[in-house]
Amino acid sequence: MSRRGALSPVGRETLHDRVYAELRSSLIHGLFDAGEMMRIQDLAETLQTSTMPVREALGRLVSEQALEALPNRSVRVPTITRERLDDLARARCLIEGQITALALPNLSAEDFEQLKQLTVACETAFRSEDGDRAHKTSELNHAFHFYVYRAARSAVLIPIVESLWLQSGPYVRAAAHIHDEHRDIPATHHHWALIDALERGDVKGSIKALTDDITRSFNLIRGRLDVDDPEERAVRHG
Repeated sequence: MSRRGALSPVGRETLHDRVYAELRSSLIHGLFDAGEMMRIQDLAETLQTSTMPVREALGRLVSEQALEALPNRSVRVPTITRERLDDLARARCLIEGQITALALPNLSAEDFEQLKQLTVACETAFRSEDGDRAHKTSELNHAFHFYVYRAARSAVLIPIVESLWLQSGPYVRAAAHIHDEHRDIPATHHHWALIDALERGDVKGSIKALTDDITRSFNLIRGRLDVDDPEERAVRHG
């Protein structure tokens, strides 16, 4: 997938916010590899803007722990480590499990139908030969999960979940490189299990299906980190 094709030029209105939003979305959807340097000039050229809003956006993303500031004043996507992987997986399971439990009583038959449509669309995107397939499936996966989470009606928990997804982007990207559609279970398997549990009003089953979905990607990377050093370096740098 061409990165320049995925990043969209931004207009001049509220330029700083739009640059930040574009880079933030790109990180969430795994557009950048773990350990990749974020070069201000290159990003400014891609986004067709000056370097100032890019510099400001990178600073905001560093403060949100989505990016890492290095001693030489450069910025990069954090590298993948076992400690950070375990910490993110644990936090996501705890917070997203709770918000799913809160959402369940507020979901209707119409909501379940919408979740099924999003899952079918995701399956279709996975089968596509489109060069933008990875970005499309990531967007649909995000739409599926946040459709559920918004039903919790929690102004406090939603931003926390968004922050965790922002930090998880490089891990999702690395897992996508490892996942084998022909050997591993389908990426939407746990979505269907979650929908089924939600429809039955099964809180424990819903949390389990969600936890299985979250840990699927992290387990793929964890398995690769457990092998020899050359393989580990390959995972860390995509």
